[in-house]
Amino acid sequence: MDERDWLAERFEEHRTRLRAVAYRMLGSLSEADDAVQEAWLRLSRTDADEVENLGGWLTTVVARVSLNMLRSRRSRREEARDVHVPEPIVDRADGTDPEHEALLADSVGLALLVVLETLSPPERLAFVLHDMFAVPFDEIAPIVDRSPEAARQLASRARRRVQGQNTMPDADLDTQREVIDAFRAAAREGDFEALLELLDPDVVLRADQGALPIGASRVVHGAATVARQAMGFSRLDLEVRPALVNGAAGTVTLRDGKPFAIAGFTIRNRRIVEMDVLADPERLGQIDLTILD
Repeated sequence: MDERDWLAERFEEHRTRLRAVAYRMLGSLSEADDAVQEAWLRLSRTDADEVENLGGWLTTVVARVSLNMLRSRRSRREEARDVHVPEPIVDRADGTDPEHEALLADSVGLALLVVLETLSPPERLAFVLHDMFAVPFDEIAPIVDRSPEAARQLASRARRRVQGQNTMPDADLDTQREVIDAFRAAAREGDFEALLELLDPDVVLRADQGALPIGASRVVHGAATVARQAMGFSRLDLEVRPALVNGAAGTVTLRDGKPFAIAGFTIRNRRIVEMDVLADPERLGQIDLTILD
């Protein structure tokens, strides 16, 4: 085995963890893969013999690359003022792909990723590295150009934001599916009262671009407004397929055989408290949905 093959083999030993770090940082599998690939390119240009802790070195590189990507994306979004739903991980309704299990450990649902989107890039990095991957603050500090104590404060602020949002759904998948099926049936039948029973009074619906019905808002609050929008969607000629979206029950809808939207649901106490819909054709095109065929 030559040196490059040996280095590639060692890199592969860390790929799963690096991908998991980058996905939590970026909320996008395609961008996470870009960050991991950049880490490999940097490693291939480095004298690996001088790297004492390869796993730590690679994690730092992925974190720095992800931080720069977050800052760039945040700047573009502030200009566009668009809603950004994280890129979901989609699996068949009957089980999670083994490659996705590590990415979804620690219950990385869409609801959590949405909250992480509200953090500043340094807060997100400090929280993800420390709280999810147990990276010490003295290693986080140089990445965010802060002291270890300041890095600790970044993570603490992020932790309060995450804990205050209660992103954990009901754990039972069968219950989740029952609620979603009842919601879809009520929307098709135009049963407004049934929809209200299935929606939390403070439910939030987020839709990321795409071919939304005329007059539809990208962020909708409240059961009555979400119910009316759901009935509007039900009148479109869509094929709805059940799926697992970040490990929870969700749906993938097709229009004329092409992906139209991916919907993730957060359900607590048999009511929908959050719906996150990715309907941007360009971003949908980056997600592998062949697993549903």
